[in-house]
This record gives sequence, C-alpha cells and structure tokens, in this order.
Amino acid sequence: MLTIGVDLAAADARTALAAIDWSPGRARVADLRVGVPDERIVDAITSADKAGLDCPLGWPEPFVEFLVAHRQGRVPAPAEGSDGAAWRRSLTYRTTDELVRAQTGVPPLSVAADRIGHVALRCAALLAQLAERGTPVDRCGDGVVVEVYPAAALHRWGLTHRGYKRPGRRDSHGLLVDGLLAAARWLELGAYEPLCRSTHDATDAVVAALVARAAALGLATRPDADQRDQARTEGWIAVPTGALTDLVEPA
Repeated sequence: MLTIGVDLAAADARTALAAIDWSPGRARVADLRVGVPDERIVDAITSADKAGLDCPLGWPEPFVEFLVAHRQGRVPAPAEGSDGAAWRRSLTYRTTDELVRAQTGVPPLSVAADRIGHVALRCAALLAQLAERGTPVDRCGDGVVVEVYPAAALHRWGLTHRGYKRPGRRDSHGLLVDGLLAAARWLELGAYEPLCRSTHDATDAVVAALVARAAALGLATRPDADQRDQARTEGWIAVPTGALTDLVEPA
C-alpha cells in the first residue's frame, strides 16, 4: 500500500508532501519534500491507495447559508437575549470540528473565520483538479482522499501535539520526532530524517500519511448515518481510533 500525506499551505513554499510505502513489518518513507506545487500534489494523490490532506475539505453548511442570505439582504439576527458568541460559533465551525474538539480536546481552526480559509481555497481548486483527472473526492473520506488533522492524531497516539510549531521551539519539534520514531520503530525515515527534523511542515506530512493508513484500514473515525450528508459537503476529519502499532502488519 502507498499512502500520501499533504500538509497543505496557501503557498507552495510551506506545503509538504510525504509518501509512505507499506509492507509487512515496516513502513518506509519513499518521498518527503517541501515546496510542492498543485500539479505534484494531484499526481501523487492519483497514484496513491489513500491520501491524507491536512486542510478542511469544505465549509460549514450554516455559514454557506448565511453568506447566501447576506447577499440577498435577509440575514436572520440572533434571537434577542441569546449568546452572540454561541451564534457565531454555530456558523463558523463544522460538525466534524466540534466532534474533534469534544473527543480530543484539540480544537481545529475555523475554515470560515481563520487564516486557514486561504488554504481551503487552494484545496477547493485541488479537489476540482482531481475530479477532472477522474478522481472525484468524497469529503466523508470514502475514496482516495481523507481529511486529517495531525494535532488530533498525535494526541490520540500520546505524542507531543502542542507547541512544536512555535518559532524557537525546535526542542519540542525534536522531541516529537524522537517520540514518533520510538513509538513506531517500524517507521523508516531514512535519508528524509534531517528534513523531517528541520521543519514541522514535513513532520505533519508524515503524520498525515500515517493517518491515511489508519483510515484505509478502517481504524479512524467515520461519520454515522445521521452525519453523512452534512459530512459530504462540509468534510470529515478522520481521527485514529487505535494505536500506532495497529498500522503495520506483522512481518
């Protein structure tokens, strides 16, 4: 099995892509690069068995409805006496965001009200390119692409998930890589280990590829029947449900 992980950014320079080749008893990082353009991402995803994309795949349905109503001049105001912050939250966070927050305590960014919205615009264009290439994306996670959130996955696996991206916190980043390699001794970074240690973008891409493996094996959260229709438009974050050791077959 070949899994791809993409730590998507608004610009190519901060976008990282990892490819992991899986075989009994081992998982080998076959490619890891930073500074990845759209064409390379699309090529990698179309050649993969499963690809984890670290970016929201859609916007909250209530937010989309709000924009349409605003354009038409008929935005409903919050009910008198209601909590305005709660009302805004109901518009700007997806169902999957709230579930991940409740399950892990790690809150995703709001695609409707945070800078990650710039990344999501790029992602929307990528999804369109994949469809043109014959790889339509089911935002629930069925098919090749699944939405991932590395911080939530790292939390589930008991690894460092906060602080490692802050400027000047190379110690936290190094501890994360050390912890990942100790917990997954079957993971071979090989010649890509220096790059993985030098930038958290590369590390997140590797984690995204690991979560893609979990999703492919049915070891990640999925929307239930009541959540499925909304997840097909908003997207769904796949959070691992098992241990890192569950990802590799016995040798």
